[in-house]
Amino acid sequence: MSDRGATADTVLESPAWLDALRSVPGVRAGWVGRLPGLDVACPRDEAMRRLRPHHEAALRAFTADDARCWRGEQVHGCEVAIVPGATETIAPDGLPVVPGADGLVTREAGVVLCIHVADCGAIWLADRSTGAVGLLHSGKKGTESDILGRALDVMARAFGTRPGDVTAVLGPCIRPPDYEVDFAAAIRRQAARTGIGNLIDCGMNTASDLRRFYSYRKELGSTGRMMALIVRDAPP
Repeated sequence: MSDRGATADTVLESPAWLDALRSVPGVRAGWVGRLPGLDVACPRDEAMRRLRPHHEAALRAFTADDARCWRGEQVHGCEVAIVPGATETIAPDGLPVVPGADGLVTREAGVVLCIHVADCGAIWLADRSTGAVGLLHSGKKGTESDILGRALDVMARAFGTRPGDVTAVLGPCIRPPDYEVDFAAAIRRQAARTGIGNLIDCGMNTASDLRRFYSYRKELGSTGRMMALIVRDAPP
């Protein structure tokens, strides 16, 4: 198993399709794509163990030393947890997760939100007015359950978020012709219905470029996961 080239300096990305989030004062967003040379042709739990040291290095490059990172369990549902304060359990990779959650939201500065994806879409959320941020794992099932609408409802009740103040970004995910369901199009329709002020869809298909992305479907389930990150460094 080689990890040649897989260092924090090379794997933590700030792609142009996250620029809209960086335009929100105090918000930083990050992305870790496919790690070159790392063998992850194995079941998910083992792949996550192999990815862990590289993802942790990227987290250290992304965050302050004392920043707390929160992850959801990601069960392909629509539950959205408010952090900090949510209950946690230990995942098979040895790190804590919020059980049952596919989305996380917070308004506290310095709280890092993290999800992992390999064909499902990461959705970053940033509220210019209240300072709330969110990160969602939305694939076919999560989109059918409208996790985006659920997250906006949670943010409205907890923080006073109005959809028109929210900037959202949909990251790389599987799309036609490599998948029969165009859930990215469904996410765009949901965003329009809710009145989100600004939605950017990066338009990238994970199954079409295995040099840059992991694809659960294309690689028949034996692959790694990309990592999405967001944090607000200071109150708005």
